[in-house]
Amino acid sequence: MVENEGAPAQPPVAPARPVTTVHHGHERTDEYDWLRDKDDPEVIAYLEAENAWTEARTAHLADLRAAIFDEIRARTQETDLSVPTRNRGYWYYSRSFEGREYGASCRVPVVDAPDWTPPQPAADCSPDEPALPGEELLLDLNALAEGHDFFSLGGSSISPTTTLLAYATDTVGDERYTVRFKDLTTGDLLEDELTGVLGGVTWSRDSTSCYYTTVDDTWRPDKVWRHVLGTPQADDELVFHETDARYWTGIGRSRSDRFLMVVSGSKTTTECRFLDFDAPDAGFQVFAERVDGVEYGIEHARIAGRDVFLVLHNVTGPDFEIGVAAVEPTTSDRWEPLVPHDPAVRLQAVDAFAGHLVVHQRSEGLTQLRIIELPAEPTSATGLGDDYLVSFDDELYTIESGGNPAFDQPTVRVGYTTLAVPSSVYDYDVRDRSLHLLRRTPVLGGYEPSDYVEQRLWAEAEDGERVPISLVARREVAEAVASGSPAPLHLYGYGSYEASMDPYFSIARLSVLDRGAVFAIAHVRGGGEMGRRWYDQGKMEHKQNTFSDFIACGRHLVATGWTTPERMVAEGGSAGGLLVGAVLNQAPELWGGVVANVPFVDALTSMLDSTLPLTVGEYEEWGNPEADAAAYERMAGYAPYDNVAAVDYPPVLAETSLNDTRVLYVEPAKWVARLRARAVGRRDVLLRTEMAAGHGGVSGRYQAWKDRAFSLAWILDRMGLAEVEPTRSGAGSGTQATPPEASAGARS
Repeated sequence: MVENEGAPAQPPVAPARPVTTVHHGHERTDEYDWLRDKDDPEVIAYLEAENAWTEARTAHLADLRAAIFDEIRARTQETDLSVPTRNRGYWYYSRSFEGREYGASCRVPVVDAPDWTPPQPAADCSPDEPALPGEELLLDLNALAEGHDFFSLGGSSISPTTTLLAYATDTVGDERYTVRFKDLTTGDLLEDELTGVLGGVTWSRDSTSCYYTTVDDTWRPDKVWRHVLGTPQADDELVFHETDARYWTGIGRSRSDRFLMVVSGSKTTTECRFLDFDAPDAGFQVFAERVDGVEYGIEHARIAGRDVFLVLHNVTGPDFEIGVAAVEPTTSDRWEPLVPHDPAVRLQAVDAFAGHLVVHQRSEGLTQLRIIELPAEPTSATGLGDDYLVSFDDELYTIESGGNPAFDQPTVRVGYTTLAVPSSVYDYDVRDRSLHLLRRTPVLGGYEPSDYVEQRLWAEAEDGERVPISLVARREVAEAVASGSPAPLHLYGYGSYEASMDPYFSIARLSVLDRGAVFAIAHVRGGGEMGRRWYDQGKMEHKQNTFSDFIACGRHLVATGWTTPERMVAEGGSAGGLLVGAVLNQAPELWGGVVANVPFVDALTSMLDSTLPLTVGEYEEWGNPEADAAAYERMAGYAPYDNVAAVDYPPVLAETSLNDTRVLYVEPAKWVARLRARAVGRRDVLLRTEMAAGHGGVSGRYQAWKDRAFSLAWILDRMGLAEVEPTRSGAGSGTQATPPEASAGARS
């Protein structure tokens, strides 16, 4: 290791101050609960000592970290613009600038109303020049962030009159936002200020008021408020209060602008209220009262001249159906099927437009985008026209739709990516069924997707279930593996909340791939990749499937010659940190290293405390160990902190943030202290705490790049690739390494 003058010679030792509790007849001792008090100077001193130790232990990687940062920056087009999105007579887009941490949001007027082709901004203009004629600067995030160690824009929204802008900012990292209002006709800020807001606001149709959500002491979104512009926040009207601690609530406006919807939801049940702006005196009405186990959402549509609600629901099956209902309070027996339940297709969302519907769905582990046309003159009893998929040819891909705010737009904005194809933006024109590539994220330096190979593998889990793995490698690395030369491998997983880890492109990842490693995603149960059953089989009493699936994927990658245990590094974040913490205990011999980002590793302690953020709302994900002895014993059997043993663990890097409100910093802090105290052998365990950040880590893109460079340098070192020079695209075969070894209300 490189000499570092003044660096600590030994890791810090957290004093053991045992606290014993009894649950369901079981004694449980926690030696490090005292680390919970972040207002205690001793706790802060300990975290800073851990940071100093981590810096000392990784000092030899400083040059590699700098190189990775430089590679990320060199591949990134720093002065850039998004594809403009059209709404209410304007084209909206964002800009980024070389040398600046944050970007700016802008707009220009629509010149040719019938033409929905977005204008092409000048990509090479300077920050002080307009990208398009008539450009109006809406928000300069660099100016808003000035003077703050942390800055996050929680959301911004233009009023329906297009003359007002509401924006929410967080300068601490605790996701409690302050909302300000800007008069776009004068550029001045209004006196109104809303504090303690969760995210942004939703405007009323007449733009004289807005709605927002606040959280309770457990960080549960529980109240919806109405704020009238020009009045103090103290006078705001409480529109709805969700009193059931298992439920969260939120509000939104329909794309058609006719309805406001207040949604209450738990992990398994939903209830929606609607306010009809055409009949406001009726107030908010419950669309369908909550029934335990029934999940649904509503979307306003106009089909065959009839105003209806589309109802995405699970009444007829776990993979959901789209029904149609009258615009009035109702019950599920009155929802007429529009897109019936299909056990092979998981329906996830439906967006309604004047001339078509867009259905987001998944099948065979991949996302799909489905168009259902709504002809002006219906030719069927349902009022629906042709029904088809927007198709691409790649084996592994992610397709989604977003940035479609206008109800009358004839186009669908489509996002597409693979593990090797950079994020791409298309417009699909429903009128002539044509697909137009508008932009592919530039990757500078001669990047060629054809230099990389993508594959879908299938591992067999302990119970015989086939678990998909998405994998990418440089072509020459894949060829070497096929010839019998295993490669270092970086295996990522998540496996909770029905969140799917779909294939995606990453510029930062190229620094690992180009040094001869393989990247793979294990699509384990608990996620949603293979439909609702995939989620149901990886939560509650089935949670062990998540861990055994990940282990099965690791063993499959070894058995098929892709890698070796000493050269495979596992990584997961948040609930994915629980995953890698659990598999670290259950199969420590399988990994050459483990990275746990903001990890939920002390899950049992958190779920035993109903006063903590998110706990009560997650009983339906993990169980209630405080009230249920079976749930307690189940969680005690896999919770990473509870199962640290006297074994030789591979090296571990735990990364957290002091102001995280989703997974408290104390979880990884305690876990690292216990690993270091109980493990035998190497005991190479590092804790890195961002002292001015939240669950998402540091703010600012350059700081985020430095953070990721730190993690990737550690991963490459564990793989034995720290000294390997990267191969550039188009440069032919690269050096083959031969040494030893390998990112609304959830913990996501």
